[in-house]
Amino acid sequence: MGHGEFAGRDLLRRRKKQKWLSKRWKRRKLNLNFKYNPAGKAPMVRGIVLEKRALEQKQPHSGLIKCVKVQLVKNGKVVTAHAPGNSAINYIDEHDEVLLSGLGGSQRGQMGSIPGVRFKVEKVNNIDLKLLWKKKKEKPKR
Repeated sequence: MGHGEFAGRDLLRRRKKQKWLSKRWKRRKLNLNFKYNPAGKAPMVRGIVLEKRALEQKQPHSGLIKCVKVQLVKNGKVVTAHAPGNSAINYIDEHDEVLLSGLGGSQRGQMGSIPGVRFKVEKVNNIDLKLLWKKKKEKPKR
């Protein structure tokens, strides 16, 4: 480690090298969160429902989680989204237009015991999913 009168350049170089060892700094500099996130920089994204499915939960929990496979309008990528709420999956049909948002796991990842699911359904055909399953509104006929 340089301590002399002309050691500034050496100290700067060493500091830059150390920054690359920090996971958060490296991900930010290489734009990895946006490069591999299907939604890109957007907080919400629209898509068309391809199929409904039930996924099993991870190990300590048991039960089926109701999900939908969605093709994004933005870039054509296919993602799996969770339908939150009691019997909310009954209000989502194939070929419906849905609005997805992130599930809220750390670093844009999955949350809890849901394997590989990173999004949740917010709206179906521009009607809030929560209002649909609480029977406050009806889904429009297409």
